[in-house]
Amino acid sequence: MKFNSLIPELSVSNIQNSMKFYTDLGFHIVYERKNDKFAFLELEENQLMIEEINEHWNTGPLEYPFGRGINLSMTVSDVKKMAKRIKKKGYPLFLDVETHSYMVDGTLCEDQEFLIQDPDGYLLRFNN
Repeated sequence: MKFNSLIPELSVSNIQNSMKFYTDLGFHIVYERKNDKFAFLELEENQLMIEEINEHWNTGPLEYPFGRGINLSMTVSDVKKMAKRIKKKGYPLFLDVETHSYMVDGTLCEDQEFLIQDPDGYLLRFNN
């Protein structure tokens, strides 16, 4: 197994709810440590770890929405297909699929993306 150089680990309030949410998004569980209430997840080349709040890593009180001030951007092969599948499962999107243009080193790049919040309020951005 190849581990990415940067793998976010999210503290979650309920590991089972979060695992269901992320697998509904299309992530698969690479491995889990049930006694630690921990799971390592992967979607295409995106890797994410989730662990139920355990007071070991907290730097301050956690309150909903968790992760304020950050969104996790993840590249997927088919943004529209993923968004459609998620909406069919009844999850509301924070921002529906849109195309945005960005200047990158003097070149105009277009990016299709949508955003969704996980059960704890972490903001996830899926783009192409």
